Amino acid sequence: MNTPPPYVAGHGLLAGKTVLVTAAAGTGIGFSTAKRCAEEGARVAIADIHERRLNEARDALTDVLGSPPPAFLANVTNEADVQSLFTNVLAEFGQLDILVNNAGLGGTANLVDMTDAQWLSVLDVTLTGTMRMMRTALRYMTAQGSGVIVNNASVVGWRAQEGQSHYAAAKAGVMALTRCAALEAAHSGVRINAVAPSLAMHPFLAKVTTDELLAELTTREAFGRAAEPWEIANVIVFLASDYSSYMTGEVISVSSQRA
Repeated sequence: MNTPPPYVAGHGLLAGKTVLVTAAAGTGIGFSTAKRCAEEGARVAIADIHERRLNEARDALTDVLGSPPPAFLANVTNEADVQSLFTNVLAEFGQLDILVNNAGLGGTANLVDMTDAQWLSVLDVTLTGTMRMMRTALRYMTAQGSGVIVNNASVVGWRAQEGQSHYAAAKAGVMALTRCAALEAAHSGVRINAVAPSLAMHPFLAKVTTDELLAELTTREAFGRAAEPWEIANVIVFLASDYSSYMTGEVISVSSQRA
């Protein structure tokens, strides 16, 4: 089964909800998530660090939403940007029901050759950036007594991959952060879960990864292909929706990797 399945139509799973998706520019999981949320009836705001791609994503989402979604430049490594982002989203929508933390930074380097700068940059975006976004979102969500946060982790948080010690450590941290914060937030009616994709193919990934590595990673997948970004987004939508109302602190593997 190396041909992707048909695209799934929306079913109003997020009707009436407001959603913020970080790192939503481009063609990857973030944009696909924003698009799927819009197709499921949500009001969507997007954020990214890349202005040109952010504007392109906003224009692409306009066709789905019927009007341009709020789109904000924001760097999750900058606390002032994070605070401004939430201020702007709340000014636009009046509330925030769902936060999808998609921002992450990768790279390939063996630990013996890795510099402090390489290690710290990956952790600052991927782990600490997720923490910054969650921390601020929880302040609003606990006050309103409801909300959902979905974090983007990775199967490398569980499974070793050469040259990925910084990224794997960061994603394992996202998993642990998800579980601990979920317990803290549960009494306030806020749910926190994560997805852990294996391989989702999109043009940006192809630009930063060698063909040889992508081919090798694809051989690990039971379906003989990488996931489409929207297939990951579908699971994020499920976790954001009321269909997962009794799930919190969970990390869901979105993978066809062989055992």
